[in-house]
Amino acid sequence: MNTSEFRRRGKEMVDYVANYMEGIEGRQVYPDVEPGYLRPLIPDSAPQEPDTFEDIINDIEKIIMPGVTHWHSPYFFAYFPTASSYPAMLADMLCGAIGCIGFSWAASPACTELETVMMDWLGKMLELPKAFLTEKAGEGGGVIQGSASEATLVALLAARTKVIHRLQAASPELTQAAIMEKLVAYSSDQAHSSVERAGLIGGVKLKAIPSDGNFAMRASALQEALKRDRAAGLIPFFVVATLGTTTCCSFDNLLEVGPICNKEDMWLHVDAAYAGSAFICPEFRHLLNGVEFADSFNFNPHKWLLVNFDCSAMWCRQLVPILRLRENLLSQCGGEKESSLSGCGVPAAELMPQGCRRRYRADASELAAVRSSVPDSSSPALRVQFSHQPVRGNLTKWR
Repeated sequence: MNTSEFRRRGKEMVDYVANYMEGIEGRQVYPDVEPGYLRPLIPDSAPQEPDTFEDIINDIEKIIMPGVTHWHSPYFFAYFPTASSYPAMLADMLCGAIGCIGFSWAASPACTELETVMMDWLGKMLELPKAFLTEKAGEGGGVIQGSASEATLVALLAARTKVIHRLQAASPELTQAAIMEKLVAYSSDQAHSSVERAGLIGGVKLKAIPSDGNFAMRASALQEALKRDRAAGLIPFFVVATLGTTTCCSFDNLLEVGPICNKEDMWLHVDAAYAGSAFICPEFRHLLNGVEFADSFNFNPHKWLLVNFDCSAMWCRQLVPILRLRENLLSQCGGEKESSLSGCGVPAAELMPQGCRRRYRADASELAAVRSSVPDSSSPALRVQFSHQPVRGNLTKWR
């Protein structure tokens, strides 16, 4: 495909996408296919000669579309909308063309710096504490992860690194293995299943705190668990508080849990993957009260903010534990620390574990592009029908 054909086919693809979006409500929302339907319909090996563009488009309609669940359909009521938009699609196209592999600032300065600025924009829209922003060259900052699951894992690994350094500084004879076998993390019994997976991957115990009648984690239940585990010789170090649980959109009580975490020197990670976008609206911002106690905060713009999946925004109050985490990862891989890591004012994106991200640089451009379609927070157009009253349910937990 040369440049001339690319121009022509690109216009055809834009027309196809536009027609798909305009006619999506006429398509069957959930496919009527059986598992394994696709394999018999396509060759069992790659073709020796390329197919024509027309044949590929025809195959999309005849073979692929019958197996697609149309998440953007007005008749799709499962899970959550993926919140794509035309500006985000165009930004994705541009990012694919530029093709930067932004694994460091030097690899493409604009990639890192645009992401950093966009994260500050989002942080200000949410009225996050200034400690989470990078514009004043403070100790905190934000980065775009691929999912809230990744953000929880990154936070847990950073908290684990932080507590190990602290305990070994006080008692040098302690080994990492001796510390890790006693570490324990906590979350509500309503937390997303990815929190449990993070504990398994991180090699630490994770305990579910029983929720109250409103499906929320409260201070009394957390304190009881802490008392019991400390008496057993365990080391509490990490708490995940959820704002907008997957099953019923319940909210853990940050104003109760936060002070306990600060007092007990435990890392508090706030998972607002589902409901976080609503906090941009002034009438819902009070649901985020207590975030000032958090060490890290995360929500998913790809759920409500018209940005293509995967765009999960994560902020940390202090990047030193993340820096140490990456240093540990580099040393375990046999590599040397990058000189930029030892300096000051390094963008937050440079301090996050590289293996936990897929395409965050593109998402930053999407956020920049989508600003053209997102109204001011005071505009009625941004108002959403949102309730934080819990409703019992048994939805599949995934995101």
